[in-house]
Amino acid sequence: MTPLTAPAPAAVSTDDRLSALTRIERRVLWLATSMVHHANRVRPNPSGLKVGGHQASSASIATIMTALWFEQLRPEDRVSVKPHASPVLHAINYLLGGLEDHHMTSLRQFGGVQSYPSRTKDADVVDYSTGSVGIGATAPIWGAIARRYASSLSGESPRGRQYSLVGDAELDEGAVWEALLDPHVHDLGEIVWIVDLNRQSLDRVVPDIAAGKLERMFAAVGWQVITVAFGRRLEELFSREGGEALRGRILDMPNPEYQRLLRCPVDELRRRLPGAGPDAAAIRALLEGIDDADLRAAIRNLGGHDLEALRAAFARIDDTRPTVIIAYTIKGNGLPTEGHPQNHSSLLTRDQYAELAERLGEDPAAPWRRFAADTAEGVLCAQTAERLRRPEVPAAAAHPVPVDFGRTPAGTGTTQAALGRVLLDLTRSAPEVARRVVTASPDVSSSTNLAGWLNKVGVWSTDDRPDWFDDDGETIMHWRERPSGQHIELGIAEVNLVSLLGELGATWSRWGQPLYPIGVLYDPFVERALEPWSYGIYAGGQSILVGTPSGVSLAGEGGAHQSIKTPSIGLEQPGCTSYEPAFVQDVEWTLLAAMAQMGRPGGKSAYLRLSTKPVDQALAAIPSDPAARERRRRQVVAGGFRLRSADAPRVAIAAMGAMIPEACAAADRLEALGCAADVVCVTSPGLLFEALRARDGDGDGESWILEQLLPADRAVPLVTVLDGHPHALAFLAGVRGVPARHLGVSRFGQAGDLEDVYRYHGIDVDSIVRTALDLVD
Repeated sequence: MTPLTAPAPAAVSTDDRLSALTRIERRVLWLATSMVHHANRVRPNPSGLKVGGHQASSASIATIMTALWFEQLRPEDRVSVKPHASPVLHAINYLLGGLEDHHMTSLRQFGGVQSYPSRTKDADVVDYSTGSVGIGATAPIWGAIARRYASSLSGESPRGRQYSLVGDAELDEGAVWEALLDPHVHDLGEIVWIVDLNRQSLDRVVPDIAAGKLERMFAAVGWQVITVAFGRRLEELFSREGGEALRGRILDMPNPEYQRLLRCPVDELRRRLPGAGPDAAAIRALLEGIDDADLRAAIRNLGGHDLEALRAAFARIDDTRPTVIIAYTIKGNGLPTEGHPQNHSSLLTRDQYAELAERLGEDPAAPWRRFAADTAEGVLCAQTAERLRRPEVPAAAAHPVPVDFGRTPAGTGTTQAALGRVLLDLTRSAPEVARRVVTASPDVSSSTNLAGWLNKVGVWSTDDRPDWFDDDGETIMHWRERPSGQHIELGIAEVNLVSLLGELGATWSRWGQPLYPIGVLYDPFVERALEPWSYGIYAGGQSILVGTPSGVSLAGEGGAHQSIKTPSIGLEQPGCTSYEPAFVQDVEWTLLAAMAQMGRPGGKSAYLRLSTKPVDQALAAIPSDPAARERRRRQVVAGGFRLRSADAPRVAIAAMGAMIPEACAAADRLEALGCAADVVCVTSPGLLFEALRARDGDGDGESWILEQLLPADRAVPLVTVLDGHPHALAFLAGVRGVPARHLGVSRFGQAGDLEDVYRYHGIDVDSIVRTALDLVD
């Protein structure tokens, strides 16, 4: 890692620069407050619905962000901004020329700047999409790993810090601490977190959040801890006689008591501040020598609102390990609502807004002023904009993904085992593409059949580490860790896994290096990981999530360890294509198709649901003729294919994934009963639903697949069956408007052998046959 140093200051005196920074800080606070005010108090609101915004949360961090942007950042740095500070980010970008006047009046407006920073929807520069508490906090960790990984392909040395601006309430999110504990993180010296310690959550002043506890927790995982508790005014008071007593009193008092002091008249402040302890007299004597204005300013002079204190803290970052700067702040700092326990979403009244304007020297009738170019502030804004100018991201190099390896599987196989074989085949058939594949899993590599791939490509690590079992003949899976490894394993922490996938899947847009990240986890835990994975997709991260093993076909597990709802994910998740292949060949085709839609503008993520159920591959009946084979492949990746076509069908069975053998067995028995049945193999309910909408003029899906899958001249009653909730395929009845029954899993599982479990859920062969006969009769 290239050592990082702070940028050299501009060639102006320290005092002049500090004065200019202070005026910029005040303007940032004004602009951020005004954006929320305009959205709620000025812009017409015909619907009457709440618009909202977070003036107090923005004020809490305005000084920190001013110090960071105007003195510390370089073009190679990246910053994740806490969700509720979106207006501050937009205000800074506006002063730097990144937004126009009309953007300042469009906060939370359709097509305007976003409520929370968004890489894909905001008009200005946003490094990380945030909004869901805790996800944005950890994103720079995974972004640092992704940057290092991408650099191993380009040969460039990874440069730049990864900053995370974190609200202290975000530290309640358990995934934050899961991320900090990951063994990869200790070596990421480019990570810098700044905790905005304002001691408030949405509804109250948090009573017990102690900086000391946070310091110990970060230190325990090897981070450099820098605490910025007080500014220069308070530090000067502490140096006087009685000052140490005052320091101890402020540090020891409960958070709510301190917050209450901020809202006291000055005479009451003098009465309350000394407290009733043994040092009260010394503190009272100290306060007698301070005039009212200085006392009011001093009690508010916390480190997170002092530019010099922040500058000193940034200078202490050593870049050899992750760093956290814990900055004491006041929620609503500088606003009439400062310190109020319910100020989280409160809005300034018009009178309060006018009062703020007078105090800051602003004009409420013309709130969107930039600094004149010939002022010290204007010069500093121009210099900062130039310093932070980033080169254009180079267009990602083309690496065509093959569509078919040309081999036909035989014998018995599982779709889960097929995943590892496809990846190994890729290394032989398309090594340039395979080099850009990076797999990740939460400690399930061997149990999800990735051992062969892992042995081939190795495990990613920040440096080379010995494999002490490399010469052990009984060791099947070798753990060879090196910077060129292509598998990343993160403990049992699914949220971390999918957060990493999101950042690995965004390297094409950040640095022009497309990757094919594939995350593998047990399908029952996909729902646990769904929210951060969805957020990664929203932020432009394109990845493949593989859930395996899946369904009640994992018969021996039973209970809640069998996934039920996951098939509908592909129907409902924006920016994602889902596949549940039934055969080994289908895994190859769908995985390659999923990879081909990644790493580019307009690309998509994918979710594959795989099974450990052994299936006779002869059932796939893959055509030997090249043209017919290609037709089958196109159908598989478009959503499904006709597996069996009866001469005169009386019923059709549409099945998915592991249920295909039961569907075929049921069709055989129905034919023996004189009830001929078609069998349709569904590979993607989501794509078929999009095709149905497109046929009806409501979308742009591939409607042709419906004509080949369920043609009008074969419209017969329909039975759908899948190892999951039946509603995922229920819409197929609407393709031709036929009578239908839908079989699936709608209650918690049971342990047992496969036949017993299928019978319990009504998806066994007998149940399919009975349901088909009921429909026909």
